[in-house]
Amino acid sequence: MDRILRGIMRYRQLDRKTMVEQFKQVKNNPTPKAVFFTCMDSRMIPTRFTEMNVGDMFIVRNAGNVIPHSHHFLDEITSNEPAALELGCVINDIRHIIVCGHSDCKAINLLYQLQDTNFSSQVNRRKSPIRAWLCAHAWSSLEKFQQLELTDYSMPLIFQAETPQRKFVAYIDPENKLALEDKLSQINALQQLQNIASYGFLKSRLEKHQLHIHALWFDIYTGEIYYFSRQAKQFVIINEDNIETLMDEVENYYM
Repeated sequence: MDRILRGIMRYRQLDRKTMVEQFKQVKNNPTPKAVFFTCMDSRMIPTRFTEMNVGDMFIVRNAGNVIPHSHHFLDEITSNEPAALELGCVINDIRHIIVCGHSDCKAINLLYQLQDTNFSSQVNRRKSPIRAWLCAHAWSSLEKFQQLELTDYSMPLIFQAETPQRKFVAYIDPENKLALEDKLSQINALQQLQNIASYGFLKSRLEKHQLHIHALWFDIYTGEIYYFSRQAKQFVIINEDNIETLMDEVENYYM
């Protein structure tokens, strides 16, 4: 707490005045660009690595950047993540949803371990909220990983896109450079796009191309950020060499 309180004092001295001015500018006309789902990991600072400013994004964080599939809510939707989707994309008319996974994700590392039946037993789930959360809402990512494992990590996976009729193909780490848990992390980020598309209140916007879903992946050890390119069918690094190509893809595919 000492460091946090001293940090608040530095904020008061250096940044508060500028930030208040920014709050005033967006108070009556906020124009957020995206709903950004990411992990609660302390190493993930999305506003910093996207250079976003006050009012630019809605940010939703949880263990493993997971968005529960709509089939978990047969009566009333009672989870923060779909509520955030409605608030951002329906009430505030935000047009882009981004899911950002990352390397060495502690939640995903734990998900990988849940393949052990004793580790994921009901007894242990009752004692561990994080195990229960992952078993309930990230198991589909693990099943996709196991499909990949059966092909010696070489064959593509198929995910549902914006509608049940639209699919996209994904090669996960085709150069085989990543740890198994990081392969699972990339799969998990893509699986969330499928989960997002399952919500009926987004159906019309997705079908009319008024709402677009994207996946990013952040390598915390190199600082590099990857975008899932549906044209390239894999996560590709965002850098000076391909930024124009990626921007063209987004403009032509999603707009």
